[in-house]
Amino acid sequence: METPEGLRAILADPAGAVIGLDFDGTLSPIVPDPDAARIHPRGPELLARLGGRVRAVAVVTGRPAATAVEYGSLAEVPGVVVLGHYGLERWEAGTLTAPPVHPGLDRARAELPRLIEGVAGARFEDKERSVAVHTRGTAEPQATLEALRDPVAKLAAEVGLAVEPGKFVLELRPPGTDKGAALGAFLAERGARSVLFAGDDLGDLAAFAAVRASGLPGVTVFSGSAEASAEVAAQADIVVDGPEGVMDLLASIADAIER
Repeated sequence: METPEGLRAILADPAGAVIGLDFDGTLSPIVPDPDAARIHPRGPELLARLGGRVRAVAVVTGRPAATAVEYGSLAEVPGVVVLGHYGLERWEAGTLTAPPVHPGLDRARAELPRLIEGVAGARFEDKERSVAVHTRGTAEPQATLEALRDPVAKLAAEVGLAVEPGKFVLELRPPGTDKGAALGAFLAERGARSVLFAGDDLGDLAAFAAVRASGLPGVTVFSGSAEASAEVAAQADIVVDGPEGVMDLLASIADAIER
């Protein structure tokens, strides 16, 4: 396979490159219980190698930034910035910054669990600055997700939140926040000259779009099975086999830069 132009630009000028990475499904395998997710064992070392050689490594995630730092063992990884809650939170060099919590979350936190009462296997998740319903553990995850879509959207509209769909999840979060906006602002802040972003879910499409909209040499990477997530895979320049494939790609980039 021919090396994409964006990847060639990163290797030719690593000091100008931003490497952006989703967490779940990209740096960490997807697991039934999100609280059990942990970064791939090779992740911290590879991020440290890249962090010392590129403009920046940014983990862009829907998780709270502090959670991604903990689950990713990132506290001691130099050069890594974590943009949590789709960019609402930022962790850098041990310092966490964040705006006030959206006022509609209190009601959403109280009412969303009631919407899934009696739905065996459905799970409520409180992310502090967003809340979510997961249907992965139900007997029919997709059918259950579709059945919940309208009532969840109605609740979101009433409390002034937006609904972000994903793989067997509906997340309610403040409007106007997404990975694309977070990544685009970070590229401008750092004066990036090239960019890579790797993700695995529908929420990562906004970041893929930000790579294209930046006008920089860029490459988008889908982490997972093209058959399982055809919509996301179709938007990617490179498809790799989940977090293991992401690690192999990052290692090849680090090796090439070091050579």
